Amino acid sequence: MEKFQNLIAGEWTDSGEFQANRNPSDLDDVVGEYARADAAAAQTAIEAAADAFPAWSVSSIQQRADILDKVGTAILARKEELGRLLAREEGKTLPEAIGEAGRAGQIFKFFAGEALRLHGEKISSVRPGVDVEITRDPVGVVGIITPWNFPIAIPAWKIAPALAFGNCVVFKPADLVPGCAWAIADLLHQAGIPKGVFNLVMGRGSVVGEAIVASRKIDAISFTGSVATGRKIAVRCAEMGRKLQLEMGGKNPLLVLDDADLSVAVNAAINGAYFSTGQRCTASSRLIVTEGIHDAFVAAMKEATTRLVVGDALKPETQIGPVVDDSQLRQDLFYTDLAKRESAEVVGGRLLSRETKGFYLEPALFLNTNNGMRINREEIFGPSASVIRVKDYDEALAVANDTEFGLCAGICTQSLRHASHFQRHAEAGMVMVNLPTAGVDYHVPFGGRKASSYGPREQGSFAREFYTTVKTTYIAP
Repeated sequence: MEKFQNLIAGEWTDSGEFQANRNPSDLDDVVGEYARADAAAAQTAIEAAADAFPAWSVSSIQQRADILDKVGTAILARKEELGRLLAREEGKTLPEAIGEAGRAGQIFKFFAGEALRLHGEKISSVRPGVDVEITRDPVGVVGIITPWNFPIAIPAWKIAPALAFGNCVVFKPADLVPGCAWAIADLLHQAGIPKGVFNLVMGRGSVVGEAIVASRKIDAISFTGSVATGRKIAVRCAEMGRKLQLEMGGKNPLLVLDDADLSVAVNAAINGAYFSTGQRCTASSRLIVTEGIHDAFVAAMKEATTRLVVGDALKPETQIGPVVDDSQLRQDLFYTDLAKRESAEVVGGRLLSRETKGFYLEPALFLNTNNGMRINREEIFGPSASVIRVKDYDEALAVANDTEFGLCAGICTQSLRHASHFQRHAEAGMVMVNLPTAGVDYHVPFGGRKASSYGPREQGSFAREFYTTVKTTYIAP
């Protein structure tokens, strides 16, 4: 079995402990054995990044652009191979996995350009003979902690801008999905990233993540994961006066109004709720439907969910892959049972058996629910969605905004008036009209409001707000 090491100070190394990376579609399939860093190794990586920062922070923007462009080109050339790796370790269907790998390549190439496009301002002072220059400096050493559900895209959209703007990186991927993280590290290493500028430290959050959060040599942290963990990190960062970016989750509404095109609404709901096994923070978990279309929508959803093919992520006929691991599966089953105890009608949601041993779960549709139920307040993060019946648009909007989260919100309607009003009044960072709530472009800002997000937006040109700090310089002759 091939063993994969951490990348620390430009060298492949391990701490003596390895973990098997298993395929959730086939638990007998071991993707590889990946090193688990201990606290000492994590500290070595942090020291290496701090030592490398003075030179990298003033390095040529062309050098940064060239390295990122090489990585992006390599990912795009190998997207089928990387997509297969992603599907094996995370359980995303092969087409989705290949698409995610392609997106990661596009992200690296986009930020190769951003390295060259960073600009400042030069203006006159109110004092005669004095000029003012406003420039952006890199933040320093950035700790990057990523989740398991997008194991190549989310690391890409954090790592690429960090490096583009002259920061050094200590990267801890989710313990469940080290394979794609290692592939990114390997490609950066091959592209000639200087020693210590980028460091990969795979391992437990309680060990590696804690070392990153506790270190005073970490100048900023970008974290995507649970609300509970994000809030703990926020407290630690506030104590240290450290820059912080959090993406933590959602309970995203999709409104279906009486005038909606039924097929458009059903396709948006199926895609948003169940694709990627529902394991997306942008998933449509609350389907808020006005009473005139409610019965037809429910009937169409029942039929559509029963046609979804659940199976091995690598098989061409599969539409929904397995749940990522046993812990997540148990969480999904808990909420399905909770839905029944809360008097919802449950369609689907049963464990499934396939040719190989894996974490297979039938998509679940919860009917006759209200917005006060726990299943509509808490993020489930699985292949399930609730239907909430409302009287009209005004009630639908009120229910949509009645949540602690605010990542995405969608609406299906043919009314320009309602679509425009919803765009303005939905309490979310991203709004979709006649589209699934899940699925965003790589060159535009990503992020939400309320408990979903904290700090500057990710992706696109907005990434510079987190990965740089503004400097104002006054110049007199």
